[in-house]
Amino acid sequence: MILITKWRTTGHTAAGATHATLNHLLMSGFGVLTNRKRAVIALIHSVVFLGIAFHGFVSLKVGVLHGLAPVSDFVLMTIYLIVTSILAWLVGISRCSQERLYFALCASSATFGLLRTVFGDAALPAAQYLRVLMLTSAVVVGALILRSFSRPVPEDALPD
Repeated sequence: MILITKWRTTGHTAAGATHATLNHLLMSGFGVLTNRKRAVIALIHSVVFLGIAFHGFVSLKVGVLHGLAPVSDFVLMTIYLIVTSILAWLVGISRCSQERLYFALCASSATFGLLRTVFGDAALPAAQYLRVLMLTSAVVVGALILRSFSRPVPEDALPD
């Protein structure tokens, strides 16, 4: 190992020389949806996928395991696997419970979509209803998250 700077060089301190305290206010903040723009984008995605889930009531799924499945079902399975994995990862890196709940609802909705594609509506009749329920709940939580970024500034904080 090559030392780049000498120990105790001007502007440097030894490891452990200073003590830092944990700011608990930052710990309760958002980890992924850190600003209003990200919250708006997440909410738009949830609303669009809720519309797609409602459209899923029209087209019944036979399931990949129950016979000859079209190539589009295998593509859809791959997309659901990728989306579910990413959303599960976002649940893991989320900081506050509200953000974690939002991504967990989205991930569970994608999981129900995946199960519906694999097993079909006959094997899991509740999957399409649970998918819509999870996305509806995600839209509500996403709206609450967006609202938390839109709080009015108290009058005593405004400049004269």
